[in-house]
Amino acid sequence: MASVHESLYFNPMMTNGVVHANVFGIKDWVTPYKIAVLVLLNEMGRKGEGAVSLLERRKLNQLLLPLLQGPDITLSKLYKLIEDSCPQLANSVQIRIKLMAEGELKDMEQFFDDLSDSFSGTEPEVHKTSVVGLFLRHMILAYSKLSFSQVFKLYTALQQYFQNGEKKTVEDTEMELTSREEGERKMEKEELDVSVREEEVSCSGPLSQKQAEFFLSQQASLLKNDETKALTPASLQKELNNLLKFNPDFAEAHYLSYLNNLRVQDVFSSTHSLLHYFDRLILTGAESKSNGEEGYGRSLRYAALNLAALHCRFGHYQQAELALQEAIRIAQESNDHVCLQHCLSWLYVLGQKRSDSYVLLEHSVKKAVHFGLPRAFAGKTANKLMDALKDSDLLHWKHSLSELIDISIAQKTAIWRLYGRSTMALQQAQMLLSMNSLESVNSGVQQNNTESFAVALCHLAELHAEQGCFAAAAEVLKHLKERFPPNTQHAQLWMLCDQKIQFDRAMNDGKYHLADSLVTGITALNGIEGVYRKAVVLQAQNQMSEAHKLLQKLLTYCQKLKNTEMVISVLLSVAELYWRSSSPTIAMPVLLQALALSKEYRLQYLASETVLNLAFAQLILGIPEQALTLLHMAIEPILADGAILDKGRAMFLVAKCQVASAASYDPPKKAEALEAAIENLNEAKNYFAKVDCKERIRDVVYFQARLYHTLGKTQERNRCAMLFRQLHQELPSHGVPLINHL
Repeated sequence: MASVHESLYFNPMMTNGVVHANVFGIKDWVTPYKIAVLVLLNEMGRKGEGAVSLLERRKLNQLLLPLLQGPDITLSKLYKLIEDSCPQLANSVQIRIKLMAEGELKDMEQFFDDLSDSFSGTEPEVHKTSVVGLFLRHMILAYSKLSFSQVFKLYTALQQYFQNGEKKTVEDTEMELTSREEGERKMEKEELDVSVREEEVSCSGPLSQKQAEFFLSQQASLLKNDETKALTPASLQKELNNLLKFNPDFAEAHYLSYLNNLRVQDVFSSTHSLLHYFDRLILTGAESKSNGEEGYGRSLRYAALNLAALHCRFGHYQQAELALQEAIRIAQESNDHVCLQHCLSWLYVLGQKRSDSYVLLEHSVKKAVHFGLPRAFAGKTANKLMDALKDSDLLHWKHSLSELIDISIAQKTAIWRLYGRSTMALQQAQMLLSMNSLESVNSGVQQNNTESFAVALCHLAELHAEQGCFAAAAEVLKHLKERFPPNTQHAQLWMLCDQKIQFDRAMNDGKYHLADSLVTGITALNGIEGVYRKAVVLQAQNQMSEAHKLLQKLLTYCQKLKNTEMVISVLLSVAELYWRSSSPTIAMPVLLQALALSKEYRLQYLASETVLNLAFAQLILGIPEQALTLLHMAIEPILADGAILDKGRAMFLVAKCQVASAASYDPPKKAEALEAAIENLNEAKNYFAKVDCKERIRDVVYFQARLYHTLGKTQERNRCAMLFRQLHQELPSHGVPLINHL
């Protein structure tokens, strides 16, 4: 950690009675709160009648470290913390502080003189090199360096500290007595206490170097592991501004400010804080070391690299490339291969629009292996990709890199979903959620509040929604909202997931106006996804011309970005648009293009969905026998890993092909084929009912009524006809022929 600014030590009197020695080099100073902690330590060392029991001492020892390292707190809160561990000791501490504050200045002088006795004797109460011993020695040294005027001001501050604590204790007692029966008021008071505690750091004046280091490390750990327990962005920035006001050269405070500004997506402030951090880091590094491996040059190249990553995060790719070029130039001059490897990885991310991006990736992988920096492959088969991740996982588990293990499992979840293996994706997500972290953190801090867990939970919600388990998906999203509130940096993940699930449900229910209103929110979170969903809504509303224009623009853009998954989805939508416009022959080459891409990238589920669409196109063209042959190729992966809606579509299409093929059969065989088609229609209807897709249920019961009429089953026909009429009156009808709707 960087040293505290020199001016902090040459200003002996701070606000609110905070006094420190006027000697450069002392990293701590005496405050009324620390005198209260010294009284606590002194009382803990007492022997005889008032000695602390072993169990109480154990609780107090656990309490001591945060008291010694943390910021100053009010006297009433200190009493409460001690009372929770040892009520008898809390009373003794209160009496000692009262006698000192209501006595004379010589009582405080005598107290500090007696502190030295803790180190005397053959078996001293406190060892000089222990945590408590070092704290006592720092306080004794800081007190001995004070002038008489500073000692007097310190004693005055102690009296004021005691009076404020007594007043707060009396108010709390009266409040508890008058509102004991009113639980709601008590809850409101507890919330008020929390807001007061957030301001205690700023109210107590500047922090010492150790207190500042503890505060920064604690907040940084919370931002990484459990952001909900960290201070709010506004409160944390207020504390950092207060800290930097007294010590503007504290580099780590600037870096925490950078992380805090990233939480609220503040581009200007995060860039400003990052630059200030490296400016201060370079200054301190230049004083202690030459421009070697750990000195001036290293800070410069990593400053440029971090700046490039920051611009890339906010989508400023041109500025990111300029910063990356600067980092590469400095790293080449310093012969820093590790930094160059990181630069190469970011260069691939920035250069995905260029045709040589795959060459950069291959070079990155080779360099990564050479320097021991494992990277995953891209555009490979599932087995090769998993082998690459397995090699990385071996290193992660070997060195207990829990964060990288979490990231790897989250990546596998996404990869299995990309390949269309929902069962494997579900297994990986459950594994990540159930595993215990290898990294030890403070008690009460959850390690699973990272981006990896947010991604896994979002996949889990989408997988449940795809299977029609909307209540379970809602519970997962509720948990996500509690764990990642809207002001946290990973909240956008569940926001997009929630919007997509709501959109799909609105489309299934035939509420296109509601789905259209959700497009704006999706576009704000993911532009490509939003444009695609807008085209889907337009297509459902029979606005074919507008949908076609939007899909063509999106197709060109995604092909430029090499977003293969979205390219295939767009091609399938374009093909559907063609056959709904009674042009199935034009749809065939589009579907074959989508199938070729799916096969090339081993996207099994998208390939199965494409084959499903090809079979439907052949049915429209009047060759149902070939359509059935194709369906046998595609239906197994869909029934095994597909969404409920796709399973229903597949079974509905099988029934249509069976009916179309039975037209040339003799009567007994035709009746048998129609009975089989009715069974498949029942299965399709059950699938559609799980996702509440009333529009498709209407199509199924219409088809069933026609088949029952052909078979002469009047009662079943009338039941299906009545259900069709109810749904038809409830849902809008756009005049699309039944056969042209998959």
